Amino acid sequence: MTAVTIYDVAREAGVSIKTVSRVLNKEPNVRGATREKVQRAAEALGYHPSLFARSLAGSRSHVIAAFVDAALTIDHWRGERTTDYLTRVQLGATLECREAGYHFMLELVDHDPLTVSREIRNVLGALKPDGALLTPPSSDDPVVLALLAEAGVPYVRLGAESPGGGGLRLHMDDAGAAAALTEHLIGLGHRRIGFIMGDAHHAASLRRLAGFRDAMARHGLDLPESLVQPGDFTFQSGVVSTRALLALPQPPTAIIASNDDMALGCLAAMGDVGLTAPRDLSVAGFDDSNSGRASRPPLTTIRQPLVELAAMGVRALISGEVGTGADRDVSALPFALQARASTGPAPGAAVSDGG
Repeated sequence: MTAVTIYDVAREAGVSIKTVSRVLNKEPNVRGATREKVQRAAEALGYHPSLFARSLAGSRSHVIAAFVDAALTIDHWRGERTTDYLTRVQLGATLECREAGYHFMLELVDHDPLTVSREIRNVLGALKPDGALLTPPSSDDPVVLALLAEAGVPYVRLGAESPGGGGLRLHMDDAGAAAALTEHLIGLGHRRIGFIMGDAHHAASLRRLAGFRDAMARHGLDLPESLVQPGDFTFQSGVVSTRALLALPQPPTAIIASNDDMALGCLAAMGDVGLTAPRDLSVAGFDDSNSGRASRPPLTTIRQPLVELAAMGVRALISGEVGTGADRDVSALPFALQARASTGPAPGAAVSDGG
């Protein structure tokens, strides 16, 4: 039987999650009629606040916790992907916490439905954080969001896709960034461009694919489904997807990978068959990672403002401007296209001055 959550109580009572949280935590400034409506809904559904949620009602812990995908770190130790994304998130959050006299703690979350609830409850019960910074896919995981709301812990959702989940959503314009990369390649004369997706569970992967598709459509360029290959942000998936693209009857003259790790896998797969970038095939990535800058050739990529996003999120949590029911969306922080030596003119193409 599925456990009743604070979301269920909010729907039953016809009020916001924040209002339910205030009633359950016995906060002031809630009208008597509203309080009774929430209490009746909780009773009708058989909802009872858990012990871990009540344990969070004490004094401030001066701890900000970040929930990150356990698979990301596990795959790093297997040598399958880098942690540049997490490193920059941790840097921005740690520096901001340090300025305010707070501690920043990184917690790994396994998003298996059978374990995620237990893991989140254990972390909240042990750390009693004053706020949570969520990275994908935690930032869109309904179980994680419901448990944080139930516990009355404010949260910031980095790279979140779904509105209505509460908290503050912070992200760059992933679709616009992917479109900018595509426009860069089109300006270099490329007309047949391949795309390697990231993990489909991450909202940014879908936004980047959408931006790529939109840019191709604006220029009236054909985009058969075979030019879009699946990936999961790992180096190896970049290798596999590139081999599939190169095996097409009409292979692309350029490939966009949804992160730098997969773009590096693309370069490796090209090397295996004697191809080089950008002479034979242009390659672009996402993230502006250290490994991408050090590769040969250096990767054309998108620089994400991850340090700034993490710092902004922590600042909002510490200042108290964000709560579990805030549901604000900020996507104003700019990305930057870093054009480097991995992309060049398409073979035999006339290059426009708009690339």
